[in-house]
Amino acid sequence: MTSVTQPRFASEPRLRWLFLDLNSYFASVEQELHPELRNRPVAVVPVMADTTCCIAASYEAKAFGVKTGTQVGEAKRLCPGIELVEADHKMYVEYHNKIVEAVESCVPVSTVMSIDEMACSLMGREQPLVAALDLARRVKETIRQKVGSTLHCSVGLATNRYLAKIASDMDKPDGLVALTPDILKPALESLDLRALPGIGARMEKHLHLRGIRTMTQLLALDREELNDVWGGIGGEKLWHWLRGDDFNDPTLEHQKSISQSHMLPPEFRSRDGSYAIAHKLLHKAAMRLRAANLWASNVTLSVKFVVPKDTAKKRHYSGIPQSGWSRSMTVVECQDNQTLVETLSKLWAHLPTGELYAKPFFVGVWLGNLVPDQLHTLNLFSSLETESRRSRLSATMDELNLKYGTDTLFPASMLLARAAAPTRIAFTSIPDLF
Repeated sequence: MTSVTQPRFASEPRLRWLFLDLNSYFASVEQELHPELRNRPVAVVPVMADTTCCIAASYEAKAFGVKTGTQVGEAKRLCPGIELVEADHKMYVEYHNKIVEAVESCVPVSTVMSIDEMACSLMGREQPLVAALDLARRVKETIRQKVGSTLHCSVGLATNRYLAKIASDMDKPDGLVALTPDILKPALESLDLRALPGIGARMEKHLHLRGIRTMTQLLALDREELNDVWGGIGGEKLWHWLRGDDFNDPTLEHQKSISQSHMLPPEFRSRDGSYAIAHKLLHKAAMRLRAANLWASNVTLSVKFVVPKDTAKKRHYSGIPQSGWSRSMTVVECQDNQTLVETLSKLWAHLPTGELYAKPFFVGVWLGNLVPDQLHTLNLFSSLETESRRSRLSATMDELNLKYGTDTLFPASMLLARAAAPTRIAFTSIPDLF
């Protein structure tokens, strides 16, 4: 008689995603850099002024009621001993890169969601519950050892990325929650509607008007009902996610990048001309970004230059002897023209000079690490009002450009290129806006 050994972990729930959320990230970095701030209430501010708002607060400050968006004057009233620190975006990005490297020493990072959030897809032996929990603990400890002892994170484990993000918010700070299928429904029913990514004040009000006030009521809706209540395919996505589905249907997934490029006509083969074209390409890419309800956290600029044949390492497919240059910059999630143009300007400042870089003939811009609306994290360097104002301005420009033509409203810096860089259909995609 042959006996069959039950495989290890065979009876355990399997989890496919690990979501990591750094706790009070900006304030924690400041406490790591400045030991005298540790275990003290700290607020990070954009500028030193009582009229501005806190963009981050340490947990010691949160205990006094200070949080993101609290006016500095009010924060001082709530917590008289609070330490105010002016934000250092460059340093937060440097620490972000260190954290990504630390996490990847344990498990590959599938998607960087924002400067303080990332998601990892679990494979094979990483998926059983006990193994996933061990991996999460190892990730947390590796960040503390390799990056800094003050940098704590909350980790969520679930069968899809959306639920893993919810799980990461359920136990803060320094928490670890696994939403396994057997506890999923009661765990979700214990939450408020606002705990779901994608449900803000406006959507909550909309759901209330439709008679949905609790998670129990939301979960009771079938797929068609939720699609109708939500308004669009977002409802169908949510229905699947809340039931643990982890789908790869391309119609339900979002783009990972948006790019625009253009071979410069002779009259634009100068630094000023190529800069104007780059602005126009960015303008078009940003419109596509907003139309797809996506947010970018990386901008890349590429420029190719005509060089003498004897110095060219390669040729463009058109036969032009070329040298290429490219540079990327990480940004806090954005989709508005102002932020993107500011980033383009910073990238352009690094464009090399000299004889080999005097004749640009090709320009391309790339928006990457895209995040859909439901997973978007507020830009903590701006207030809610600032982000809303920038979004409204961009949306108004898009509406007029779509109605009267894409050149109706545009940044003054692309005036030179207004008639250039016409839209073309690429081999890999068909533009649906232009």
